[in-house]
Amino acid sequence: MLPTALAGLGFGFSLIVAIGAQNAFVMRQGLRREHIGVVVAICALSDVLLICLGTGGVGALLTAHRTVLTAVTVLGSAVLLWYAFTAVRRAIRPGVLVAEGGGEPGRLWPVALTALGLTWLNPHVYLDTVVLLGSVASAQSSPWVFAGGAMVASAVWFAALGFGAQALRPLFARPVAWRVFDLLVAAVMLAVAIGLLLGLRAA
Repeated sequence: MLPTALAGLGFGFSLIVAIGAQNAFVMRQGLRREHIGVVVAICALSDVLLICLGTGGVGALLTAHRTVLTAVTVLGSAVLLWYAFTAVRRAIRPGVLVAEGGGEPGRLWPVALTALGLTWLNPHVYLDTVVLLGSVASAQSSPWVFAGGAMVASAVWFAALGFGAQALRPLFARPVAWRVFDLLVAAVMLAVAIGLLLGLRAA
C-alpha cells in the first residue's frame, strides 16, 4: 500500500510541478498576499475532484468523445488569452504593481473565478490529471491508494507555492520585478493558448 501511495505522490508531483497558467496565478496571489487560502483551496480541491473523476473512469469517456475536449480547448484558450492580456496591462500600468500590500486588495470573486477558470477551462488539466493520471491509477493493484498519493502531492504543491511565494516578497518590492513577472506570465499564457489552438487544428 505504501509503495503505491508513494508512486502516486511522485507521479502527481511530476505532472503538477511545471510552469503553467495555474501555477503562475497561484504564485502571483501568494506574492501579493491576496486570498491565498481561497486560491490554494480551489486549486487543490479541484485537483482532488479531477483525480477522482480520472480514477473513476471519466478519462476514458473523454478520449472517446473528442467534441467535449475540443469545446474545452477553445474555451480554455480564450481564458488564457484574456489572462495574458490582463497581465500585459498590469505590466504597462505601474500604479497597480503593489508588492507590499499598500494598495487595496483585489476583490475575492474575480480572484476565485480566475482560479476556477484556469483550472476547469484548462485542457491540460483534463489530459494530464483525468486522462493520463486516471489511466495510470487504473493500472495499479490499488488504484485509489495511488490516486490518494497524487491528491496529497497536489495539496502540498499548491500550499507550498501559494504560501511559500512570500519568501520572494523582498525581490518583488520593486515595481520593475512585478513588470518582468507579469510579462513572463503573459508569455506563458500566450504560448500555451497558441499551442492549444495549433494542436486543435492539427487534430
